[in-house]
Amino acid sequence: MEWENQTILGEFILKGFSGYPSLELLFFVIIVIMYVVIILGNGTLILISILDSHLHTPMYFFLGNLSFLDICYTTTSIPSTLVSVLSERKTISFSGCVMQMFLGLAMGTTECVLLGMMAFDRYVAICNPLRYPVIMSKDSLVPMAAGSWIIGVINSAVQTVFVVRLPFCRNNVINHFACEILAVMKLACADISGNEFIMLVTTALFALMPLLLIVISYSLIISSILKIPTSEGRSKAFSTCSAHLTVVIIFYGTILFMYMKPKSKETLNSDGLDATDKLIFMFYGVMTPMMNPLIYSLRNKDVKEAMKHLFNGRLFSK
Repeated sequence: MEWENQTILGEFILKGFSGYPSLELLFFVIIVIMYVVIILGNGTLILISILDSHLHTPMYFFLGNLSFLDICYTTTSIPSTLVSVLSERKTISFSGCVMQMFLGLAMGTTECVLLGMMAFDRYVAICNPLRYPVIMSKDSLVPMAAGSWIIGVINSAVQTVFVVRLPFCRNNVINHFACEILAVMKLACADISGNEFIMLVTTALFALMPLLLIVISYSLIISSILKIPTSEGRSKAFSTCSAHLTVVIIFYGTILFMYMKPKSKETLNSDGLDATDKLIFMFYGVMTPMMNPLIYSLRNKDVKEAMKHLFNGRLFSK
């Protein structure tokens, strides 16, 4: 390796949509509106899940964690992205990039594991309703939720440390909105095959394993629902998990499309993202957290009723 080309980077340049200046203002306005909706929507879900005693159930406990996670996830990248859009020099410090990389990966991993936990909760509720209060007791809920967060933090810490230890050369331009770990890793002037292998293993463990749990859980759920003799009973049973299933499809569907979509030769050679890739990343990073509270409020009678009580001031009078 030629170490003479290596230097200590003090900052990175986030390219974002700088190649499309006509879209930057539109992008800024859309993201601001989405971010406000994310904060208000997820904040409202957290509030009603705490204040309304009818929502003190395992499903809404996990939903409150998911809403808090979405707020944290978007807050790690959106504010700095908005500042970057308005700035002429779109830079982020090395330490700021490391922190953003760590928090983003931690939140993403936690959400994968948490969605798997929520699928298991729906499986027990529908397939083993008599044992549900025992299996999903308060003594098991907290360790399950805490375990999701701990797994996310540990996975992110390990991967971030390995990336930070890489030697970086003079190229400090990240063709991305934020310090996404793979985009930063590709700037290193060293062999990153070891880092890519670690990422592959952790992705299989903490993203694909929860997805497998979700698939198995919903296969058993659908099998149980089909055995219900009445259409009203089947509809009621499915309605209890339809919101979560919709969120899972959007979340994993976007991830799989983003990372498994065939790349053009130009994109592969430049290790960058084209405009379509960036829009997909924006959908994954902003649209999914924004849609989660909308999906749960539109498809859930309990949440609708709790929101009515909240806006009528009845929750605070309890």
